[in-house]
Amino acid sequence: MTRHGGDALIASLREQGVARVFSIPGESFLAALDGLYESGIDNVVARQEGGAAMMAEAYGKLTGRPGVAFVTRGPGATNASSGVHVAFQDSTPMILFVGQVASDQRDREAFQEVDYRAMFGPLAKWVAEIDRTDRIPEYVARAFQVAQSGRPGPVVLALPEDMLSSACDAPPVPAAVLPSGLAAASDVAEVIAQLEAAERPLVMLGGGNWSAAAAKAIATVAEVLDLPVGASFRCQDFLDNRHPHYIGDIGIGVNPKLAQRVRAADVILCLGARLGEMTTSGYTLLTPPVPAQRLLHVHADPNELGRVYHPTLAVAADAGKFAQSMAEALAGRAARPAGPWVKEARAEYDAWQQPRETPGELKMEQVIAHLNAALPDDAIVTNGAGNYSAWLHRYYRYRNFRTQLAPTSGSMGYGLPAAVAAKIERPEQEVICLAGDGCFQMTMQEFGVACEHGANLIVLISNNGMYGTIRLHQQKKYPRRPSGTDLFNPDFAALARSYGAFGAVAATNAEFEAAFAQARAAGKPAIIELQISPQALGPMVELETIPG
Repeated sequence: MTRHGGDALIASLREQGVARVFSIPGESFLAALDGLYESGIDNVVARQEGGAAMMAEAYGKLTGRPGVAFVTRGPGATNASSGVHVAFQDSTPMILFVGQVASDQRDREAFQEVDYRAMFGPLAKWVAEIDRTDRIPEYVARAFQVAQSGRPGPVVLALPEDMLSSACDAPPVPAAVLPSGLAAASDVAEVIAQLEAAERPLVMLGGGNWSAAAAKAIATVAEVLDLPVGASFRCQDFLDNRHPHYIGDIGIGVNPKLAQRVRAADVILCLGARLGEMTTSGYTLLTPPVPAQRLLHVHADPNELGRVYHPTLAVAADAGKFAQSMAEALAGRAARPAGPWVKEARAEYDAWQQPRETPGELKMEQVIAHLNAALPDDAIVTNGAGNYSAWLHRYYRYRNFRTQLAPTSGSMGYGLPAAVAAKIERPEQEVICLAGDGCFQMTMQEFGVACEHGANLIVLISNNGMYGTIRLHQQKKYPRRPSGTDLFNPDFAALARSYGAFGAVAATNAEFEAAFAQARAAGKPAIIELQISPQALGPMVELETIPG
């Protein structure tokens, strides 16, 4: 059947199982928009390309399937690059389609022309430009193959305008067939033997390619082999935080006692994490290039193995499937009673969970304690970047797999688009977004998308009138000389009401609890502004006590 290239593109997406895309419309891909018209694929239109790309990334993180976004050329692509970077550093499968100038105008610096191979080369697994209409199915199939194989990540495909509008009769290519990602049985056996022989073993979880089945499997492995399990930065939902073998997150603001346990471990099994700056506390928990601990590193990308740290054993395999293979190899063996190494580590985590009082009438530690008590196990909690997230990471207990959507890349503005994507995809689950006043304003226009789609998420804005993380560093390095960190904020509750949504302001703990109950019962999207003392810069730091 002859059709235009836009139809062929959308038919290829349907063949890959795509049910939803996120976009900002542009004249450079009108034929693709036309192809979406009667396709049955849901098109969620964002308010800015960065929001669309972050929604697609969050969709990929939540579902394990590539999130898809369409943006226009030039400024649209540069805006979207923030979401591509999140997907790259977070190992999330994602496809970004970018409109491009017509092929007969290339290399003339035509209107909004950009060389996308050069622009996105360092940010994506693969960047290409489709210059033949009859090859659209081929390129789309390869994009889905690359995005999901090995270490997942983003792919960028540029779409010249005339290529999309030209006639095409090429049939779609079948859905991607992914490599198994399985490790050899001998590797699984060797890892188990090394852990059993260790006096002070420790497991660290992270990266992509995880699933609910893998989370269940690692819990079984921990019980049978009596292993303490920590999560790398913003991967805290990989194991139920109530599990007696869970010992906390190994990331920014790590529990000092947990950091000492990592240093004291004799064998570390790193399942999926990249062992970058955030997970290793600036490369201090393990000393590069040869760590004192025996390192058993399992990662889907062989290029990641030995990249920073020389491993005792390196296994190129899907980390989630490796955990399942370990559980299968241990089938029939009873769980062991927790020994002193695990008990002590868990006790240190429980002690670290006890709230430390911070200044002000409304305290973030009490906000998180209330969320722990009020929310169901399957509630999805999202956040971007900022000091406000330190309270969430320290005190919130994630109970189910994939209930934490947060950028390991540290991108501000991520929490709201992620929450929109999550609530549209999982309308039956409660979705809570935590944001700082600076973080929220980076993407606050996407609240309109939530209202348009009836995505009844709740946004909690920690408002202290400043870019708190930067103020903290300023006070440390240039004391009493704040520069560029004060924020002039709108009435966030009034903003919500202007959309016909629920808006409230809370200045005390009691006011927050009452407003949160009202927001949950409102049947509409909601914003609660939390008026936090500027002195409360984090769970362990107060502005006036920062040494300078």
